[in-house]
Amino acid sequence: MKRRKFVTQVAAGTAAFTVIPRHVLGGNGFVAANDRIQLGHIGLGKQSYTLLENIGNCKETLVVAASDVFGAKLDLFIKAAEKKNAEKVNAKVKGYHYYRELLNRKDIDAVVIASPDHWHAQMVIDAAKAGKDIYCEKPLALTIAEGRAMVNAVHKYNRVLQTGNMQRSWHDFRHACELVFNGYIGDIKEINVSVGEPVKHCDLPTEEVPETLDWNEWVGPSLYQGYNTIFAPPVGDNRWAWWRGYRHFGGGYITDWGAHMFDIAQWALGMDNSGPVAYYPPDKPAKTGLYFEYANGVIVNHREWGEHNAVQFIGTEGKVEVSREFLRTVPESLAAMSIKDTDKRLYYSDNHYQNWIDSMKSRSKPVSDVEIGHRTASVCNGINIAYELQHPLKWNPETEQFDDPYANMMVSRPYRGKWDFNDY
Repeated sequence: MKRRKFVTQVAAGTAAFTVIPRHVLGGNGFVAANDRIQLGHIGLGKQSYTLLENIGNCKETLVVAASDVFGAKLDLFIKAAEKKNAEKVNAKVKGYHYYRELLNRKDIDAVVIASPDHWHAQMVIDAAKAGKDIYCEKPLALTIAEGRAMVNAVHKYNRVLQTGNMQRSWHDFRHACELVFNGYIGDIKEINVSVGEPVKHCDLPTEEVPETLDWNEWVGPSLYQGYNTIFAPPVGDNRWAWWRGYRHFGGGYITDWGAHMFDIAQWALGMDNSGPVAYYPPDKPAKTGLYFEYANGVIVNHREWGEHNAVQFIGTEGKVEVSREFLRTVPESLAAMSIKDTDKRLYYSDNHYQNWIDSMKSRSKPVSDVEIGHRTASVCNGINIAYELQHPLKWNPETEQFDDPYANMMVSRPYRGKWDFNDY
């Protein structure tokens, strides 16, 4: 579907939708408990099945549509979604090649976006304009400018967006952050985050495009790159698609796992609406060794410290180490202690997906709302920019600008054709 037709149809449909939305029976957009939240899934790679299962386990949800430009993957997902629906009620799922046709359906309340990162901004903004609530995989945005545009659109259209930083709904990560936040290990001296290497430029050969894949549409807004199976593995190849590692499509491990682990550092420091003020890359080409600094003097190092995909908080009176496999503390008793009622508490969620559903009902912010997702992605994108330019950069988290003109050019990116991230 072309952009002009999409915008025209959304404009025509929005007026009717905003008067009496299908799912609104009370004031303030409240979703009645006995009404289904009808979902459309956009982007149907490997991660989409985890989301199908976990969001499908929320009793209120039902999948009615799905979209992907890889026809074979679309067909497989439809079968899986209808099987998941059957646990509640038999319901068919309609497939779409173009996601904007899915967004035009007035009976869809919300969308789940698990496309490659380079499509996130356009899809989120289009979904917000179409009146849909949104679950968007992490990292929220491929660039800092796109992240801010997504925040603005979600706020303008009063949508609820949950970012896929699901560690915020895990007990050990929340407990670790509350220990740090409340000073149980004293003043924080430094934080070490191990998440793998930065983004790199593509060095992959061009291969033959699978028969049912619309490669031109897959590339979409990004500068053109020939197809390679690493970008979009064919059906039957169960590898994680590694478009994540290459510029114009992803941000390397810095954004892939960093969107989880640097997010925990942001949360523990109370920086959800801000960020660091300076980045310091190593003085020679390297894949680790960068550190960034907050205004309060806390240093965060990107380096291997003995554990993989993990965060280490070092304080004047102790230490906290956390990953998906462990929570370790010094003193050891902190790991099992209960946070006091008099302490400051962080947002409580024990189910990231139900939290999104509940937030849609109450029209409130979820545990990892659009601003949080944007700020975490901005930290990660800033790291990649500093690694590439290889000199220190000052960053203003209020204006979201660097002190360097070349770095500020990298806050956005070049686009292929006309893409309207800011036209909303």
